[in-house]
Amino acid sequence: MTDSSDQSEIAAAYNDWAETYDAVQNQTRDLAAKVLRHVDLKLDGRKVVEVGCGTGRNTTWLAERAAEIVGLDFSEEMLARARSRVDHPRVRFVQHDVRVTWPLTDASADVVIAMLILEHVENLAPVFAEAARVLNTGGQLFLCELHPMRQLSGGQAQFSNRKTGERQLVSAFLHDVSDYVNTGLASGFELEQIGEWRDEDAPASSQPRLLSLIFVKRPAP
Repeated sequence: MTDSSDQSEIAAAYNDWAETYDAVQNQTRDLAAKVLRHVDLKLDGRKVVEVGCGTGRNTTWLAERAAEIVGLDFSEEMLARARSRVDHPRVRFVQHDVRVTWPLTDASADVVIAMLILEHVENLAPVFAEAARVLNTGGQLFLCELHPMRQLSGGQAQFSNRKTGERQLVSAFLHDVSDYVNTGLASGFELEQIGEWRDEDAPASSQPRLLSLIFVKRPAP
């Protein structure tokens, strides 16, 4: 598991980033939102857990479809903006470190969504285990992350820190595609769909920006 000091630094970075997160151009953020709207997730009338909900940019769209949403994020400032943006009776935001037991009961959700968060988690297994615990049988786990190829070429979450005036990199860990797939399979999921996403009008020879995966929770043996 990631050292707590690393996580504190990451949370602090996102607190600093929150002020400009929605205002500044961000191709990775915007492409992830498009991917979420494109993939085949069963959202209508479902109970959704949004892991790493951030400022609630996607929560508004989800709230138009889902019956209930719980948004988890460890950044106090990101959540403050999410709460200001999304005022909906079916949406609840909780400040929480998703590496540890989620504040949700077993088999209480139909869909878990985690976008642009797992690069900041060193050990994937606890997150997959919690997703499996809170999902109903047949429930979907949707992941959308910076593509490992992009990371190997130096891609990393970063922003211009208004406090320091400098470009700040947010601590990240490399996970291969096989890490995501094998951890999901070991956690009781089946892989339903995998996608690799390039920027609009990018040539086929360019590196994908994002990796997406949809897992389905298997019935217990």
